[in-house]
Amino acid sequence: MAGNPQSPKICSETQHQKLSMKKRAERAFFIFIGAVLMALGLEVFLIPNSVMDGGIVGISILLYVLTDIKIGVFIFLLNIPFFFLGYRQIGKTFAISSLFGITILSLATNFLHNATPFTEDILLATLFGGITIGAGIGLVIRNGGALDGSEILAILFYSRLPFSVGEIIMFFNIFIFGWGGFVLGWDRAMYSIVAYVIAYKTIDIVLDGLDESKSAWIISEQYQDIGDAIIARLGRGVTYLNGEGGFTGDDKKVIFCIINRLEEAKLKSIVEEMDPTAFLAIADINEVRGGRFKKKNIH
Repeated sequence: MAGNPQSPKICSETQHQKLSMKKRAERAFFIFIGAVLMALGLEVFLIPNSVMDGGIVGISILLYVLTDIKIGVFIFLLNIPFFFLGYRQIGKTFAISSLFGITILSLATNFLHNATPFTEDILLATLFGGITIGAGIGLVIRNGGALDGSEILAILFYSRLPFSVGEIIMFFNIFIFGWGGFVLGWDRAMYSIVAYVIAYKTIDIVLDGLDESKSAWIISEQYQDIGDAIIARLGRGVTYLNGEGGFTGDDKKVIFCIINRLEEAKLKSIVEEMDPTAFLAIADINEVRGGRFKKKNIH
């Protein structure tokens, strides 16, 4: 007699475990790639041209210049306290992911320490170093980790100070770049700020992508025509909301839809074409889930 088949619950748990392991391996792979990218940005672009990064990595670069001990040693040692802070403030998974990423970053910077610089043009080094570092950090953050403890420190102080996390990080970096001005020279400190800003913007692009979502609110008497055009020409769904004019008290129809940044210009064109007097408001949004947001092919 054949054995009893596995229950649906056991099969479901086994499948969930396989998916979970696959997801963890995928995250580990991208954290590895992100850490190596940051190491490349540091060791083949910035450091050979005496340009620095911000945060704990920036301090590590300055200590390397002063002591001639490899930067990877300082990156690892200075970040150790933040592993514990990350574990307490954010969670075990974040702490382990960050530990893995920073370990890879430390090893990769040591391995690439004597690599031949890609360029000796300081402007090119600043530009491409910032892009490479930003891409690496963005990949790691997107997969649940961090490569610098200054962000964790900023989160810790955020609840105690009347400033945003970004403002605390920037304030922290003012002192680091100021110190860099005395150690590397003020022109190199200014190039370092440029590299930091480029890296910061690249992180945004990696995290949000070119498909960064935006919400659009449109008030028009021609709401039906505009809504139909958005559906037909952009392939986006729309929702009609009931509104009331604050001054006139008249009933209004409000069109609400979600687009990406590449579709913003097209949406403006549609609204201008259908009703040049329409009210249009567009705002960035952090996340979209559910519904039928993904674009459908319109035939």
